[in-house]
Amino acid sequence: MTDLAAPAVPLAQATERVAAELAGIERLGVAFSGGVDSSVLLALAARVLGADRVVALLGVSPSLAATERRAAHAVADQLGVAVVEVETKEGDRAAYRANGPDRCYHCKDELFATIDAGLAPSLGLDAIAYGENADDVLRPDRPGARAATEHGVLRPLAAAGLTKADVRAVARELGLTVADKPASPCLASRIPHFEEVTPDKLAQIDRAEEALRELGLGDLRVRHHGDIARLELAADDLVRIAADPVRGEVLRAVRAAGFRYVTLDLAGLQSGAFTLPLVAVSHD
Repeated sequence: MTDLAAPAVPLAQATERVAAELAGIERLGVAFSGGVDSSVLLALAARVLGADRVVALLGVSPSLAATERRAAHAVADQLGVAVVEVETKEGDRAAYRANGPDRCYHCKDELFATIDAGLAPSLGLDAIAYGENADDVLRPDRPGARAATEHGVLRPLAAAGLTKADVRAVARELGLTVADKPASPCLASRIPHFEEVTPDKLAQIDRAEEALRELGLGDLRVRHHGDIARLELAADDLVRIAADPVRGEVLRAVRAAGFRYVTLDLAGLQSGAFTLPLVAVSHD
């Protein structure tokens, strides 16, 4: 017998559940990336509390792609919520640069510590929340969740039992432009674990990915292997770039970003490509 997927939680019910999680909060800061999870959280918080009582806190560092920064501002503008950019300096942390499987912990800890250190009081925020959903709770490759716990950051979507499918359904009901946006992890996720994260590497990746998107390619990753760029593309794009003129354009674009060799990974897009194998080994 085939299991049928549970129907998505409708907007009204999702709003009611999130409202219960935000009860008693006067002014909320949302750790905001412009992805679908944090965008839905921001939208629901604005519906529940009022847009003037919610602030989108956008962490800005070399690990944030330029396109993601612009897109995040566009979503917040759509919702009528103010954005405050939070300059983070995770690159100053040796543990972050070392790029172990816990790299995301150090990044999130830097973000939340920076918010706690003065930004939250100056903005009059009495709570901070971020966009973890109920599916994320089950994943072993999200060390950033530990930082959220240590800093008392709320998880309204997860606490309300909203899965990724629920979040996307709510985003569509709200008419959010990011409703079907693919996951966009930070640029540091393109560097193999235990190879140092540097601003130069992050800038290379950003330039290469932006150039490929300008060529009309969709969801993609440029994995950094020294002189070698390993491209992970959606299945349709794997076929598309095999022939000229697109093949030559891709080659020139990635080389212009600073790579010497350009390879194509026939496995296509692989979420958690570097982290999941290490986490799986550590849990055996």
